[in-house]
Amino acid sequence: MEMNDSVKVALDAMGGDYAPAETVKGAIAALDADPRIRVALVGKEDAIRQELSKYQYQKDRIEIVPCSEMIEMAEAPVNAIRTKKDSSLVVAMNMVKDGQADALVSSGNTGAVLAGGQLIVRRIRGVQRPPLAPLIPTANGPKLLIDCGANVDARPQHLVQFAHIGSIYMESVLGIKNPRVALVNIGAEEEKGNALAKETYPLLAASKNIHFVGNIEARDIPYGKADVIVTEAFVGNVILKLYEGLAKVLMKGLKDSIYSSARSKIGGALLKPALKDTLGQFDVSRYGGAPLLGLRGLVVKTHGSAKANEIRNTILQCLTFKDQDINGKILKYLEEESAAEKESVDKEERDK
Repeated sequence: MEMNDSVKVALDAMGGDYAPAETVKGAIAALDADPRIRVALVGKEDAIRQELSKYQYQKDRIEIVPCSEMIEMAEAPVNAIRTKKDSSLVVAMNMVKDGQADALVSSGNTGAVLAGGQLIVRRIRGVQRPPLAPLIPTANGPKLLIDCGANVDARPQHLVQFAHIGSIYMESVLGIKNPRVALVNIGAEEEKGNALAKETYPLLAASKNIHFVGNIEARDIPYGKADVIVTEAFVGNVILKLYEGLAKVLMKGLKDSIYSSARSKIGGALLKPALKDTLGQFDVSRYGGAPLLGLRGLVVKTHGSAKANEIRNTILQCLTFKDQDINGKILKYLEEESAAEKESVDKEERDK
C-alpha cells in the first residue's frame, strides 16, 4: 500500500455518549475493514490505552494523540472551541487544518463540531455557508438531506449552493448521474410555502448543472422521490429527528408484537430473514455520519449516541470522500460559477 493511498482519520475518541469504548471499538473495526485506513485516537491517553488493550490490531496503523480536556455535550459551542485548546475535538480539528489528518470524525457536541469546522478548518473560498448533509434511508436507497443542522437562518442563495454541492456529493459518492434535486415545502405547487421557499424555487429552476424536479412534501421523502433534498437547517433537523424517532418506535412496536404470544413468535421466526433485510435498509448507522460540506478539510459528525458500527462506517466514508476528490469538485464548481458571473457582468458592461 502506497502512503498516498491511505487515509488518516483523526477520531475524537472522547466525543459521544459511549466514548471511549465505542469510539475505539469502531476504529479497530474500520482498520479491519480496509487496509488503507489509519486512525489517530485523540483524547485522554489512559482511557484510550485501556480500551485498546482489549483488541489485536496493527500498531503502525493507529496512534494516540493525548489531550487533557474534553468538550461536554451541554457546553456553549463557540466558547468551548475558543477556551479548551487542548480538548480532543479542538486538537483533532487542528490536525485536519495543518494537514496532519485527512479527516475528522466526532460524535461529540454538534454545535462545537460546527463551530470548530468554521473557525479552525475554515470554509473553502466561495462557499457561503457549509451545510451538514447526512444520507437518510428511503424505499429507493439512501438520499442526501442538506442542510440538517448548520444554518437555521439560510437565505435563498445559500439553498441554491446547497443544491449544487449536494448534487456533486451524490454523483461522486453514490454514483447517481444527474441526481434529482427537490426543495422541501408544504405543497408541490411553485407558489406554496414561506418566503424562503417561494424565493428559492425560481432560483433553483433557473440553475444550470442541476436536475431540479420542484418541491417535495415531507411524506414523499421516505419514498425516495428526490436524491438531494434541499432545506434550511431548522426544517432539516426536524425532518431528521422525526425520521429517526419514528423508525425506532416502529421497530420497537414490531418487536413487541412479535414477542406478544407463542403464535406471533413462530410467525416472527419465519419472517425474520425478510424483516431483517427490510429493517436494515432503514438503519441510519449503516450510512455513516453527516459531513460538513464546503470546508477546506473533511469534518464528519456522527450521532451523539453512535456505537461502534456507525463509527466504523463513518471512518470508511472518509475514504470515499478522498478517493472521489469531493473538495476538488466543489472548488471546480465554484470556479465555474465565478467565471460565469464575471462573464455576465462583462456582457452587461459591453451592452451598455
